[in-house]
Amino acid sequence: MGTSAFTAPGRFWRGNIHTHSTHSDGALEAKEVCSHYRAKGYDFLCLSDHFLADYGFPITDTRPFRTNRFTTVLGAELHAPANSHGEIWHVLAVGLPEDFAAPEADETGVALAARARAAGAFVGIAHPAWSGLTIEDGRAMADAAHAVEIYNHDSAVACARPDGTYLLDQLLNEGHRLTAYAADDAHFKTNDGCGGWMMVKAEDNEPAALVEAMKAGNFYSSQGPAIHEFAVEDGEVRVKCSPVVTIVLLGRGTRNESRCGRQISRASLSIEKFRGDWMRLVVIDEAGKSAWSNPVWLP
Repeated sequence: MGTSAFTAPGRFWRGNIHTHSTHSDGALEAKEVCSHYRAKGYDFLCLSDHFLADYGFPITDTRPFRTNRFTTVLGAELHAPANSHGEIWHVLAVGLPEDFAAPEADETGVALAARARAAGAFVGIAHPAWSGLTIEDGRAMADAAHAVEIYNHDSAVACARPDGTYLLDQLLNEGHRLTAYAADDAHFKTNDGCGGWMMVKAEDNEPAALVEAMKAGNFYSSQGPAIHEFAVEDGEVRVKCSPVVTIVLLGRGTRNESRCGRQISRASLSIEKFRGDWMRLVVIDEAGKSAWSNPVWLP
């Protein structure tokens, strides 16, 4: 996990796993959404419509829109009571079976997430900042989830609350081994498409392979920059990336190691501050766009 995306066999596939259509509260029909992402050069998409009674508990069937260069993964955004604000949970489930059952009347959000995970899905804590999730919420969901949504583009565009790092880092501090993904959450009512994505390392652009790679942590996430190499060797992290202005390792508390400059594309950074704990990589380009590795736990 963390560096495994850069050593696992296969290649990187670009995809978005959080988006909506007219099957729930999106503005575009499912075919249009798939066509949009395919035209933008994406390799895969999960259309994660809201799994609510108001919409008939949809798991939107996007299989007819697959091509030999573009695939889709079935999934949904799951909802059930209740987070610390008394509001329904928003939980992303990617790779659901098409017959995944609607929640029972007394099923909690945490139980629903655990059931989705048991059914084979990659489970993410969606837009924690938009939801205002607390550390208590994070602790409650941490064992059911694989990942925290580190960036939500719709939340950036519509309400200036895109960043899930506050929750991710607190949960990492407590020993929860979660990964971090970026997504659009596009509804296409604003300019909320193609702003945050995953780069998933798999041998095939095929739904099962992609979901297994996500669950294994074999991905990084981006708003624009590319990470070409992220390796730990001889007490250092070696990074190669597209030209950026900041390459930084982050860890517990204020721990960090960074290199800043103009159009830098490689760095070697000491891991001494992070030994026996976690660290993660962020690179930032001159437009302020970031790419994020998954966390790495060091001996």
